[in-house]
Formats: sequence, structure tokens, C-alpha cells
Amino acid sequence: MLSLIQAAGWPVWFLLIASVAAVALIIERSLALKRAKVLPAGLLDEVLGLRATQPLSADLLARLAASSPLGRVFASGLRQEAAGRELMKESMEEAGRAVASDLEKYLSALGTIASVAPLLGLFGTVIGMIEIFGSQAPSGTNPQQLAHGISVALYNTALGILVAIPAMIAYRHFRARVDSYLVEMEQQSLRLVDTLIGHRPT
Repeated sequence: MLSLIQAAGWPVWFLLIASVAAVALIIERSLALKRAKVLPAGLLDEVLGLRATQPLSADLLARLAASSPLGRVFASGLRQEAAGRELMKESMEEAGRAVASDLEKYLSALGTIASVAPLLGLFGTVIGMIEIFGSQAPSGTNPQQLAHGISVALYNTALGILVAIPAMIAYRHFRARVDSYLVEMEQQSLRLVDTLIGHRPT
């Protein structure tokens, strides 16, 4: 690793920092966006089963909201159940927007790294080219400086692309996952509203 850093020159430090940040963000989002954490299986049926037997207490609603993002949306709607269908839907939509913001956390940073990494590689390439031109002197070419300039240019170009590709793939993957979660969350919320309002005694 040390020899690589020496060959790539000081511009590589920016790429190393970007790569560490990208790995940390990918791991964090992989754990945070697990389906079982966001959309627990059977939560809708469990909520409907509890609601069929008794009104949900404030304590139960608080635990539901803390259990998962989907539970947070359900709890916000159940708190407004007595106010009618429209207010119940509106409350869940507001909670859904807040949940969406939480699910999208750090994705913009990951996307930025994916976009900036090739530019950092290009910056390193320019520094290498400057060294290459600096190796030319009236007395002759400095082979050591020429070789170092070439290695700086090539290593930074390669590392910039190497950091950008997985970061972009991860960004697109997480973006699509969040979008699918939000669609399913909306569908389950509508089912909750339709079931509770539809079965309410008139």
C-alpha cells in the first residue's frame, strides 16, 4: 500500500479518503435499508389483528412507531383514525415524506463521491503530466522524474475510475431500493385505511 501511495503521488490521498467514505456509506446503507428493518413482514396483518380486538393505546402506537419506518407511518395514521379517511391519509403521507427523507440519508453523499472520483483521478493525471513536462530540461530528460510523472498520471486515473464504478452502482441500487420501499409502503398504508374505514360501524 505504501509503495502504491508513493507511486501515485500526493493526489491519491483525496481518492483514498473518498474510497474510505464510499465503503463506509455503502456498509451503513446496506444495514439500514434491509427489508426486515424497513418493511417487517406481516406487520400490516399484525396491526389489523390487534386493532380488530381493541383500540390501540398510546403506548402501543409509540412502540409501533419506534419499531420500523413502516410502523411509523401506520402509527401516524392510526392516531387520526377517528378524524376520518382524509385526515388519516394526510397524516400517513406526511409521515411517509419524513420516512423517505430518512431512507434517502447519505445517498446524495454516495452519489457525489461517484461523480467526483473521476474528477479527482483527472486532477491526479494533470499533476502527473506537469511532472512529466517538468522532467524536460535543456540539459536533458530526468528519467526518474519522467517515470514518476507517468505513474502519478496512470495510477490516479485508474483509482478514480475504480472508486467511481462501485460507488455509482451502489448509489443506483440503493436509490431503486428506496423507491420500491416507498411504493410498497404507500400500498400497505392504503390497505390499512381501506380496511379500517371499510369495517367501521356506521
